[in-house]
Amino acid sequence: MVGGECMEFIYFIISAIASLIGAISGIGGGIIIKPLMDSLGTMSVSTLSFLSGCTVLTMSTVSLIRNRKEETKINMDITLYLAIGACIGGILGKELFDKSRMIFGNDSLVGMIQSILLLLINVAIIFYMKNKDKIETHNVEDKKSCVLIGLSLGVLSSFLGIGGGPLNIAAIYYFFSMKPKETAINSLFVIFFSQISSLVRTVLSNDIPEFGIMTLVVMCLGGVLGAIYGGYRSKKMSDDITQQFFAKVLILLVFINIFNIIKFTGASL
Repeated sequence: MVGGECMEFIYFIISAIASLIGAISGIGGGIIIKPLMDSLGTMSVSTLSFLSGCTVLTMSTVSLIRNRKEETKINMDITLYLAIGACIGGILGKELFDKSRMIFGNDSLVGMIQSILLLLINVAIIFYMKNKDKIETHNVEDKKSCVLIGLSLGVLSSFLGIGGGPLNIAAIYYFFSMKPKETAINSLFVIFFSQISSLVRTVLSNDIPEFGIMTLVVMCLGGVLGAIYGGYRSKKMSDDITQQFFAKVLILLVFINIFNIIKFTGASL
């Protein structure tokens, strides 16, 4: 196997596994794809963010289509307004990402900032999930508040190139008191619209980074297969098991992000 084909196979495996995990837990997969592929060091930060976003969009689309006949439904009274905010936030987050690259002029430095933020977010969410029984959750119903929450999630997820991830899960659980499986599918709905807006903004501004078309194909294919199998596995998992699964994924991501911070710090000096 030549080098390019070998890397494409690795990209496929990463995308499939990340999408499988993302479909089960509702984290989208981008927060796994981003740090794992950062650790490979085979593409620029902008290219990785774009390809990761396309993969997450593919995965969330498949998951939402498959969920139409399931018992766990999307709460449109809340999640539609979260998605509207996430759309706006997705565009603003992409603008912030591009401005950061211009200001710092160093992809490794931007990658280091992203990894540090991801680490802090993951640690904070681990702490929150561990103590969530002691923390009072809310039932936000005000539409403007929902849009603002979605906006904040969209900005962060688009800037970090992760699609939403555990940040969506924690925010939806805290602000809207949803159960784990309900939280997961509503999170994927928000991720779907956030990624669409970010992708449309990239295309309209003619800011698409260079990449091999086969890389995009294998990553999106991994997203599709991961979403299908993840949806199948999710049906067989209880809310408690889904929550335990989510917690273990967070711990794994902490170690991956620590590795990336060290790598990017060395490359940016």
